[in-house]
Amino acid sequence: MNRTNSNSEANSRSRAITAITRNHGDSPITRCFSGHPSLVAYITCGDPDLATTQAIVLEAIDAGADVIELGVPFSDPVADGPVIQRASERAIKQGTSLQSVLQVARYIRQQSKAGLVIFSYLNPILRFGMERFCREAAQAGVDGVLVTDLTVEEADDYRRLMAMHGLAPIFLAAPTSPDSRLKKIAQACQGFVYAVSRTGVTGTQKELAEDARDLVRRIRKFTQLPVAVGFGISNASQFLQVGEFADAAAVGSAIVQAVEQNPGREAQAVADLVRLLKGGSKQSASSRI
Repeated sequence: MNRTNSNSEANSRSRAITAITRNHGDSPITRCFSGHPSLVAYITCGDPDLATTQAIVLEAIDAGADVIELGVPFSDPVADGPVIQRASERAIKQGTSLQSVLQVARYIRQQSKAGLVIFSYLNPILRFGMERFCREAAQAGVDGVLVTDLTVEEADDYRRLMAMHGLAPIFLAAPTSPDSRLKKIAQACQGFVYAVSRTGVTGTQKELAEDARDLVRRIRKFTQLPVAVGFGISNASQFLQVGEFADAAAVGSAIVQAVEQNPGREAQAVADLVRLLKGGSKQSASSRI
C-alpha cells in the first residue's frame, strides 16, 4: 500500500472517530483511539501476582498503551494459546478471581484515564452473577467488556444489563463470518470492534494473516467504530502493518510472554515491549491523571 494513501486514510479515520464520540456519545473507549495506530494491550491479571499486575498496567499505559484488557484467568481457556494458558494457571494458583480483577480495575481507574476492558470467558461472570458483575464493573470504572465465548445471538440479556450500567459490549468478529453476521456483530458493539486476524487460538505468529485486511474492510461496511485487529501480533513490523488498514492492534501473548520471561522485572519488560511496538510513544503519559 502506498504510504501516503495509508497516512491519509489514517487521518480520515481519526477524524471520523472524533466525530463518532462527539455526535453519538459512544463509549469513552472510542476516544482512546484518537492516535494511529492505537495499542490494545492484554494482561492476565494475577500473573505473577495482583500487585505486579497493577504495576505492569500502569507502566504499559505510560509507555503508550491506549486500551488495557484486564484478563480474567480461567481454568479452561479454550481460545487461548499455551502462553496465556500458562499465565492463567499461575494466576489461579495465586487465588485470582473476577472480584480480584475488578479491584485491579478500580485501582487503575484511580490512576489513569486509559480505556479499561474486562476480558473474560462467560463462566466466571455467570458464577459471579451477571447483573452484579455489570454493576460492580461500572462502579470500578470499567469502560467495556469482551466475553470471548459469548456470541451476539445469545447476548440479549447481557447487552441489556450492560446498557443499564453504561458499559460497552465488545464482540469478536472472525474472518469466517458471513457479512450478515458481521453486520449483527458490528451493530451490537460499542467502543470498538475486535477483529480476529485468523481462526484458531491466540499466540504470536511470524506473519500477519492476509484475510485480516479483508475482514476489516468488510466490518467497515457496517460501522464507523474503531476496529482493532488481534490474535498473533507480536512485533513492531506487524503493529505498523495493522495500522495501514485498522485503527488499532491488540497484543496479548507477546505481552504475557514478556511477563513470563522476566521474573522480577515484569513491568519494565512490558513497558519496553510497548515502546518497541509503538516505536516510541509521544506524550505517553497524557492518559495518566
